[in-house]
Amino acid sequence: MNFNNGKRYYDFASFIKEHFSERVQKISLDTGFTCPNRDGSKGIGGCTYCNNNSFNPNYCKPDKGVTQQLKEGISFFSKKYKSQKYLAYFQAYTNTYSNIEQLKNIYTEALSDPGVVGMVIGTRPDCIDSKVVDLLSELSKDHLILLEFGVESTLNRTLDLVNRCHTYEETIAAFDLAKDRGLILGAHMIIGLPGESKEDILNHAKEISKLPITTLKLHQLQIIKHTVMALQLKKEPEKFKLFTADEYIDLVTDFISLLRPDIVIERFISESPQNLLLAPKWNGLKNFEITSMIDKKLIEKDLWQGKFYN
Repeated sequence: MNFNNGKRYYDFASFIKEHFSERVQKISLDTGFTCPNRDGSKGIGGCTYCNNNSFNPNYCKPDKGVTQQLKEGISFFSKKYKSQKYLAYFQAYTNTYSNIEQLKNIYTEALSDPGVVGMVIGTRPDCIDSKVVDLLSELSKDHLILLEFGVESTLNRTLDLVNRCHTYEETIAAFDLAKDRGLILGAHMIIGLPGESKEDILNHAKEISKLPITTLKLHQLQIIKHTVMALQLKKEPEKFKLFTADEYIDLVTDFISLLRPDIVIERFISESPQNLLLAPKWNGLKNFEITSMIDKKLIEKDLWQGKFYN
């Protein structure tokens, strides 16, 4: 075990310090993109768990435009920290799902702000092509570009069940297309999707470790109001295994021990607004509290990132 952050895993704060000499804050942006499993090109209804209102800040409104959203986001965070830079975070829906000219205009507008040192672009594995990769690769010469794919699961049966409308093979192909082009590649995983056993979840760590990723986001399955999954939970609750906080922490520490040791773990949980969250409700535990509990559990179990990585 050789992490310089006092933790038993490679955390995102350490990664940022390696790239920048000052604090860096993400500013979430909503540019009005949609997804191919919403607009009918691949499916309708979107992913069964998805309600973008569960993570979009109040200033994120597509009609405001990129510059205005950045201005309001920077204004908000600059009150807390006087000296910092920003990453434009294209978060809502699928942020490469448009023609190349519109993407170029939007990305360039975001990077034109003098306080913005890079971008984080959330997208789907089936919404990337060589033109988009070429564009992002060019932008990465002067800025940090983190391209984050929603992987969610490495099992095709799960991807089909939650209406992702793409396969894990397409995920592998997307990473292969984007690797070695100057981009920071990231993956997003949901822990506890319906039908997945503990063994399935731990195997995700092994499969994800084979991908050319630098960063990884994990979070627990949350059932959010106004989603297909909310209706499914009401009709067939027996099909869901919703972890208690202690169960999740125990599982995640095992997951960490199987993960490739050079992967940056960006986060462990997601905090949805209480007025939208149906389950699980962990007595209002915050992200930093769960992280602290994970840190303690790793020590208790004498585990660290990559201990059982093969």
